[in-house]
Amino acid sequence: MSQAADFPARPIRFVHRGAIVTVSGVESTTSVLGWLREHAHCTGTKEGCNEGDCGACTVLVGSLQEGGQVDWKPINSCIQFLPTLDGHALLTVEDLGGQHPAQQAMVACHGSQCGFCTPGFVMSLAACRARHGETPATRQQIADDLSGNLCRCTGYRPILDAGEQMFRQPAPALGHPGTAAALASLQADPPLHYAAATPFHAPRTLADLAAWRAARPQARLLAGSTDIGLWVNKQFRDLGEVIYLGEVAELKAITTADGVLTIGAGASLQAAWAALASHWPATREMGLRFASLPVREAGTMGGNVANGSPIGDSAPVLIALGASIVLRHGTQQRTMPLQDFYLDYMKNQLQPGEFVEAITVPLPGPDELLRVDKLSKRYDCDISGLSAGLWLRLQGGVVADARFAFGGLAGIVKRAAGAEAAVRGQPWTLPTVQAAMAALDADYTPMSDQRASAGYRQRAARNLLQRLWLATRADAPLAEDQLSVWSVA
Repeated sequence: MSQAADFPARPIRFVHRGAIVTVSGVESTTSVLGWLREHAHCTGTKEGCNEGDCGACTVLVGSLQEGGQVDWKPINSCIQFLPTLDGHALLTVEDLGGQHPAQQAMVACHGSQCGFCTPGFVMSLAACRARHGETPATRQQIADDLSGNLCRCTGYRPILDAGEQMFRQPAPALGHPGTAAALASLQADPPLHYAAATPFHAPRTLADLAAWRAARPQARLLAGSTDIGLWVNKQFRDLGEVIYLGEVAELKAITTADGVLTIGAGASLQAAWAALASHWPATREMGLRFASLPVREAGTMGGNVANGSPIGDSAPVLIALGASIVLRHGTQQRTMPLQDFYLDYMKNQLQPGEFVEAITVPLPGPDELLRVDKLSKRYDCDISGLSAGLWLRLQGGVVADARFAFGGLAGIVKRAAGAEAAVRGQPWTLPTVQAAMAALDADYTPMSDQRASAGYRQRAARNLLQRLWLATRADAPLAEDQLSVWSVA
């Protein structure tokens, strides 16, 4: 078991503008955006919402891969704490140097008016260009990659035009020439232990994380900062001691073995949803509409599940798929069905010193059907008013089993026991579905808030069950474009 002596205090070290930067004497909850503007005097990156919604602060963070190349991901710098950059590289709009194709296209297509959002759009477009390589992205793919950027002026058409035009020019490699070599030299640094008013620890192995968590049960666990970053920016909360999970490679693993998909708790939401979609295509659109690309690149599936929000979008899908959660304390593990993990509003089964290690999902079998829905006021980057994961196993036209999980209808995400009982063992017909819709009213007592009224949530949940039947009925099932809640056409 590692002890504190194994983590000598040291400054934060990362690569900026092709050179290693050493930072000390700043609070560990200083945002990347704050450091850029106030310490590095790089003011191209803008502060808009300060909560990861508008994208004006978008930057790229680079990580060294096994082959020696640098992989760049867009993030919201306003909610990322500076120590999370340790061992990585930071790229901002200033670093694009001469006009990158994204910049040239924005000028040519008149994609900038007031200009405040432009640096963020340019960085997201540059990431899009790098991600798709020399294969031009479709207009929809460009829109998906810009899901985390808001513009009040243009109406987006000229920005999407710029996204298409930038693929007509060769793109230079992102980053400065010395970035990869500088990142390689940082790999020899010991794990980060940053001494500040908010101590920040970044273990690199699962064993060290487990030991530190067991020894410091009061410490705050930090993964993607997509929620905790707002605690600091908006609520001015004191986090106390922080243990960062983002450097534990074992937590990022996604594997398939013995009929089970295992998603490490530290796997990014982007990677986790891609893994789910490879086995359950019905989850693909949820993966695209979940928050925004920068949030999905930073946030983790484990963090979203552990957060336990009743309107979180991961839990309904995972519960409908029969997922389990793996918890760890020291060297001990315990596993339970995810549906049993949640006790009450923002309360769960985690014990002091324990953390989420992985989520396991049984791979699909024969005769299984899945439908996933998300209802929100905005198409992209919005919190759900209602979300649902609806799973069935049909055998000979009869419902052999069912799992209906809803978010937004109660203080926790939970299954609709009455609706499930109404369909189980019954022929998959309209009367059966109508019985389930009626039973659903007794399964939940939703509340009204700024996102949806109780009545709307109840009616919409009933309609989603009917939509499931319309998509899967034996006689003339409706096509997805006739049913989809994802279409904006």
